[in-house]
Amino acid sequence: MSEKVFAADRAAALRLVPVSRETIERLDVFVELFQRWQNAVQLVAPSTLSKLWTRHIADSLQLVDLAPGAKIWADLGTGGGFPGLIVAIALKEQVGVIVHLIESDQRKAAFLQEAGRVLNAPVKVHFQRIESVAKQVAPNLDIVTARALAPMTRLIELAYPFMKEGAKGLFLKGQYVDKELTEATKSWNIKWTVVPSRTEIKGKIVIVDSASPLVDNSARSEPGIRP
Repeated sequence: MSEKVFAADRAAALRLVPVSRETIERLDVFVELFQRWQNAVQLVAPSTLSKLWTRHIADSLQLVDLAPGAKIWADLGTGGGFPGLIVAIALKEQVGVIVHLIESDQRKAAFLQEAGRVLNAPVKVHFQRIESVAKQVAPNLDIVTARALAPMTRLIELAYPFMKEGAKGLFLKGQYVDKELTEATKSWNIKWTVVPSRTEIKGKIVIVDSASPLVDNSARSEPGIRP
């Protein structure tokens, strides 16, 4: 990948989602570190590296404007830092921000730990499965995020323990999200809004204000009660 192509992608990303000079400086540090780790640990698909700024960084940054005032975030399956670490970089100057990065892959979790240290970012890395973390962070949570993690039915299932005490969901999805939402409503009561992505023409962002199971799962184990 040529430096010219990479610079053009960076400029395009910052036009799509403008941020402060201080945030840009931190993102440049992140990118340098990311590229070093990518050589040893595949943090993202190599085919997407030429669009690292637009496809991954700006795509993540756009969530910040959708949750003004949110302080406590949890990102499910953060992977190479998207969107949770990027959100933390953007919000670093705000008092009281903490972004919980949940990643069960040991090598990716190690990268997140190192990036958080180098950038002094307001993150806490959880090297655990998603299902194990909810009770630790849900009580004070404002926002739960995920990107390319699972279809909506499974995603709501994973996010529900984080959301049931009042957190909202911000989920980056693709062009088939309407079909996924239709399927999800067979199992869940969901109050949602879909907004277009600023970085991907076919991309969508699902804002979930609330979700609850259509059938109380606790009832399934009681004798004589059927879903």
